[in-house]
Amino acid sequence: MTGDRESTTDQGQCNSFIFRDDDWRRQFGHLPAEGGETARAFAPPKSIAGLMETKPAEIQIVADDRENAGGVIDALRQMPGTVVEVRRLACGDFLIGERIVVERKTAIDLPASVVDGRVFRQAERMKHGWRRGVLLLEGNETDAQVAGVSREALQGALIHLAVFDGLAILRSRDPAETAHLLVYLGRQAVAWARGALPRAGYRPRGLRARRLFVLQGFPRIGPERAARLLERFGSIQTITNASNAELASVDGIGPAIATGIRAIVGPENRSVSGETEGIRAD
Repeated sequence: MTGDRESTTDQGQCNSFIFRDDDWRRQFGHLPAEGGETARAFAPPKSIAGLMETKPAEIQIVADDRENAGGVIDALRQMPGTVVEVRRLACGDFLIGERIVVERKTAIDLPASVVDGRVFRQAERMKHGWRRGVLLLEGNETDAQVAGVSREALQGALIHLAVFDGLAILRSRDPAETAHLLVYLGRQAVAWARGALPRAGYRPRGLRARRLFVLQGFPRIGPERAARLLERFGSIQTITNASNAELASVDGIGPAIATGIRAIVGPENRSVSGETEGIRAD
């Protein structure tokens, strides 16, 4: 957006928000308040079916009151499942769930903010003050070229902002698409807090390969142990129904690994989490 925000008060307010991952998950409703029962701090859904049955979370977005004329706020208010609050923000133009701050720059405003250094000062405050910072660029290159700043200069600025200031950079065509991106960002933040983001990377073909791939998602289970489990029990369902003793009897598994598997597929049990972290699979 246009205009600078560099008052000492604003910077102090912005820098007071430094969060841990636990704060992030607590904000999106998946951790108890401080001082709560730590043994139940966070656990993924007990089943995929349970995750699918979860009611979609309401997306909370705070918009800076200086964004009223941009068209994004009106578009957000038309989107179902979105609650929009308008007030003055110390950093950024939009705040999602109190954990993601988004600075919106139109294609016309970006060159001017590069020339006067404003965007770098804003990025510096976002970098030090917030857990997640996003620069959202709205418009097209034709609009940017009208401002008289070369493409090379803009590319250099974006490299600095993304690589050295650590801001994520998103692009949109217009205010309507900006609103959609903000909501998508909020939904993925909730999914991340629930441990429900899509699994990225290699996806094997063939039934056996897919079963082995699933088994390797268990603690300390690599290709060899996955193959032994599948050979012994014949299916993932049988493996998940097996007792600790039955799992431990498989060559290379043992009681500790069996306990880790049961901790994932059985009732919530955080007491074994320390045993399964930081240990390589076979």
